[in-house]
Amino acid sequence: MAVRHFIEPNSFSLDEQLALLDLADRMEANPAPYAHLCDGRILATLFYEPSTRTRLSFESAMLRLGGKTLGFAGAQLSSASKGETVADTARVVSNYADVIAMRHPKEGAPLRASMYARVPIINAGDGGHAHPSQTMIDLMTIRQRKGRLDHLTIGFCGDLKFGRTVHSLTAALSQFEGNKFVFISPEELRIPQYVKDETLTPLHQTYKETTDLEAELPALDVLYMTRIQQERFFNEEDYLRLKGCYSLNAKLLELAPPDMPVLHPLPRIDEIKLDVDNDLRAAYFDQVHNGVYIRMAIILALLGIPDPLTGKTVLN
Repeated sequence: MAVRHFIEPNSFSLDEQLALLDLADRMEANPAPYAHLCDGRILATLFYEPSTRTRLSFESAMLRLGGKTLGFAGAQLSSASKGETVADTARVVSNYADVIAMRHPKEGAPLRASMYARVPIINAGDGGHAHPSQTMIDLMTIRQRKGRLDHLTIGFCGDLKFGRTVHSLTAALSQFEGNKFVFISPEELRIPQYVKDETLTPLHQTYKETTDLEAELPALDVLYMTRIQQERFFNEEDYLRLKGCYSLNAKLLELAPPDMPVLHPLPRIDEIKLDVDNDLRAAYFDQVHNGVYIRMAIILALLGIPDPLTGKTVLN
């Protein structure tokens, strides 16, 4: 069987994505049957840029499946500091691990690694391009909160230019019927043209672009907030000018529907105030919780390990 990789959401078919969500739901409800499915297996986490949630979530997922982990948490801690290429690292680490999760600041690095690795590669975020495991977490959380993934009006607010989670989730939700997208951002951080050209326009998606969060809140089914990412800016002046341009607080949230979940991939800075945390609509810590089960499901799927409750594998 050919090695499968998870580089972007459409690396899996829609049916496979839905099967992955169902598996994650089963594992969350009853984790015990899955506790030893990866005994003797190893996950390598190759993180070339800082991460807390994603790296620890992947490691927690593998440990909960009975496996082990190894890796590094910064390019300076790897042979990349000596000039080793991503291709060579993938070749080498394929000898040490059964599956690899890679985060890299350069778009396309995990895809390149997948061309040389002998084991599955999971894209754990590549620059401003994609973050497919986060996308699956977002889908799981939205489905839990709204009961569906279709006929929704989804608002994305903040840094939509560099926000890889926004690009990936837009592509994923575009597969479902009747969804509408509202992109709320400063002019300088609008959704990239390639997202429109490759996803929204070909699939005839309904969308609008605006700068006004307050005006859009009453009509949203889901709000996805993002931070202004300092590490993606070329100069501090632009970052400081745009930092804090959106700030969701309890008073502003009064304008939103009572069942509108607020999502955020985290970390947050000041775009969601602490007084939102106690609102039942705050779903961002649910996303963190769901992340472990989604990543458990991804690991099982790529390793071809059947679900002990159904006897089926996720990937066809």
